[in-house]
Order: sequence, then C-alpha cells, then structure tokens
Amino acid sequence: MAEQEHDFMPIQNYDYLEFYVGDARQAAYYLEHGWGFVPIAYAGLETGVRDRASYALEQGNVRLVVTSPLGPEGEMSEHIKLHGDGVKYIALRVDDATQAYREATKRGATGTMEPTSSKDDYGMVKRAAIQLYGDTEMVFVERQDYKGSFLPGYRPLASSLPRRARPAGLAAIDHVVGNVELGKMNEWVAFFERVLGFTQLVHFDDRAISTEYSALMSKVMQNGSGRIKFPINEPAPGRKKSQIEEYLDFYRGPGVQHIALNTDDIVTTVRELMGRGIEFLKTPSTYYDDVLERVGNITENVKDLAELGILVDHDDEGYLLQIFSKPIVSRPTVFFEVIERKGARGFGEGNFKALFEALEREQELRGNL
Repeated sequence: MAEQEHDFMPIQNYDYLEFYVGDARQAAYYLEHGWGFVPIAYAGLETGVRDRASYALEQGNVRLVVTSPLGPEGEMSEHIKLHGDGVKYIALRVDDATQAYREATKRGATGTMEPTSSKDDYGMVKRAAIQLYGDTEMVFVERQDYKGSFLPGYRPLASSLPRRARPAGLAAIDHVVGNVELGKMNEWVAFFERVLGFTQLVHFDDRAISTEYSALMSKVMQNGSGRIKFPINEPAPGRKKSQIEEYLDFYRGPGVQHIALNTDDIVTTVRELMGRGIEFLKTPSTYYDDVLERVGNITENVKDLAELGILVDHDDEGYLLQIFSKPIVSRPTVFFEVIERKGARGFGEGNFKALFEALEREQELRGNL
C-alpha cells in the first residue's frame, strides 16, 4: 500500500476505552484501588445525566471510563445482560472527527454516531463513531482545544475528597486485542486495511500458537505511525476448547479480549499490583530454567521474574517482558496485560506456548477446557 494512503486517517493516540458495567461505582473503586487509576471525572444525576453514571479514570496516558445504566431498560442494560462487563467503545484521538467519520463510512464502515459537538465552559469536543466487531464501537474524538477534565457533561473529581489511588506505573496503552468468530479474522483484517488504512504488522497461524489441546490464529494490524495496534484473534480447531472459544461463549460474541498496558519497570509494577491483590496467570518455574539461553542477556534478575511469573521474549530489535492478569470481570472474558518493551516490537510469540498452557490450567479449573 502506498505511503500516502496510510495517512488518510491520521490517529494521534488512544483517547479512552469505555466499559459498560453492572455497577460503575464499584468498578471505579476496583480500578482505583487495585490497578492505581486516579478518578478524574464523573457524570450522572448530579451533573444532569438522567440515564447513566460514568467515572473516568486516568493513569499515565491511559484513560478508562466505566459506565452503568440507572434503569433496566435500554441498549446499555441489554449490552450488560448479554455480554457482562466489557468494552463498548474504543476511542481514538484524531485531528478532525468529521473527516475521520467521512473517510471511514466512505470506505464501507457503518456509522453509529454522526459527528456531534458538545460544549461546556472548558471548550468543545467533537465525536463520531463507527461499528467494529460485535457490539463494539470505535469513536473518533477531536479535542484539541478542550481544557476540561474529560468531556462536557462530566464534572472534575480532583477537588473532592482526597483520592486513595497510588499509581502503579502503568504509562500507556500498547495494544487492544479483539476476539472474533472462526473464519472472521480475515474479514476484520480487510476492514482495518480498507476503512482505517492500517497495515498488517505480523501474522501468527495455528502452528505458532498452539498446545497439545488448543490453538488460535492472530493477525496484528497497526496504523501508519505504528502507535495504534489491534491484534485480531480467531479460534483454530483443536482437541479441546481454546481460550478464544471460551471468550466467545461467555461474552456471547466477538469483542475486546484484553488491553495491554505499558510500564517502564514491570518488576516494580507487578509486585505493587500483586500487593494490592491483583491476580496474574502463573508460570511454571521450569520456564525460567533456559530463559537466558532463549532470549540472551537481560538487565532484570531472573529470580525476580520467576517469583512474579513474568514472561520474556525477544526479536531482532530487543526484548520484552509481559504478564497477563486473570479476568478482571466475573465472566472469563476481559483481562489486562502488563508489558515492558526493551526495544522489541513483537507480541511475545516465544511465550505463546507457556501462556496458552497457563490459560488452559485456568480453563480447566473453570470446567471450560
């Protein structure tokens, strides 16, 4: 694809991810006290919003929003009833939301919200949205001149009671992973190419990502700058049920499987999170017996990595460290990844087997393997 075509939709960064949840106040408390996100803004009855309550939380350049309906009727309640707590909106910051929407819909995207401006004393924000996989939507956010805490309709929380959040060192969103049905991965790869001008960074087939029991296929899409990455997974036939199938069964369709969050010091971050009760997938101690032979020299102490269960992988440009949380909601669906990149641009393909086996142990405990 020609270079100039990459830029028909320049994207600055991730703006926010919004979850629809059963109880926004409790979800915000969990993200604050468990993961170190600072509540920055609130919308609800007290701000003139009659149908929902929303909390926006921030850590580094990561912004998460948790939203709950205030009644049993409507699309939001139906979404939670069907999917449980999950990501509804992936919001991307753009220079021009109208232009982004126009380009996306011209190339075949289904629009779900036409460009809409909202204003308050701090300025104006313009947003537009298109349909993504399942019930997930992608939002284009234009907010260059907005000086408020989050969005019009929200009131800042910084001036209220002293906050208890202690940031854990999470700095940015590295990538957002979507799970889609068997046979649909290439459709969504084509969608990202055609509608958003993304290119395929890497492709893993079921030979690369498999264990004795299960497998998946994955393609990683990225935008022109390489900053925005969307891996897309689909299940592959295996002897038993894969983690992707388990997700699709319990989420009742495609959606966001996990959000990878960057840190500059994964050992400190994971130790801090574990101290707050956050649970991660366990890695067998034998994984560390030959880890240095596999990845070469690293600056971290292997004993620390083994104690915490942090995985290591490398590519031609360096290495990375990563760890995956257990599901952060009641259903075995959405989870977080914590990742530190030391030059590597990959996704831990050398860890896929160890990761899958850890996931399968959890699936077995849930009776879902």
